[in-house]
Amino acid sequence: MKTLKYILTTIIFINILNAQTVWKIDPVHSNVEFTVSHLVISDVTGRFREFEGTLTHAKPDFSDAQIEAVIQVRSIDTDNEKRDQHLLTPDFFNVEKYPTINFVSTSIKKSSGNNYKITGNLTINGITKSVTLDAKYKGEASDPWGNIKSAFKAATSIDRFDYDVKWNAPLGTGGLVVGKTVEINLNIQLIKQK
Repeated sequence: MKTLKYILTTIIFINILNAQTVWKIDPVHSNVEFTVSHLVISDVTGRFREFEGTLTHAKPDFSDAQIEAVIQVRSIDTDNEKRDQHLLTPDFFNVEKYPTINFVSTSIKKSSGNNYKITGNLTINGITKSVTLDAKYKGEASDPWGNIKSAFKAATSIDRFDYDVKWNAPLGTGGLVVGKTVEINLNIQLIKQK
């Protein structure tokens, strides 16, 4: 009888330790933005309006967290409809063939305080490369409707040529119309799933 009680207690304890907390992106309070240089002398900023993702973890420090996110390429918005339509063509994102941008984490490591290094596989135009985001955990709070929220702010940069997003035109000064480096900034609010 004692053995059975011990086994049951152990199983319950293991289940508690392995209990997964699931968070989903709250798109109304989140944004996915990017910036790229234009004519060398200035920057153009854009955003994706439609995206979703989950963060799942058991450990309170997020060290075992798994993150998956999907961005709908067609939701791109750079405040210029003609430019947005060009970005959807094979010159850039080739949306008909590759309608989504995907991210799947491979590791999350605390660097200091509430700062993390989130590494994962980013897939654009069917090409997957490893990227690392510098992220800051902003904390947890309850909203007036009983939802538990948490938030991260994260940033990284990529070379768009690595993902076959290569359209460009040379300038007489030797530069390019559109820069190769794309700065990515994320403000992500999450809703704890009940």
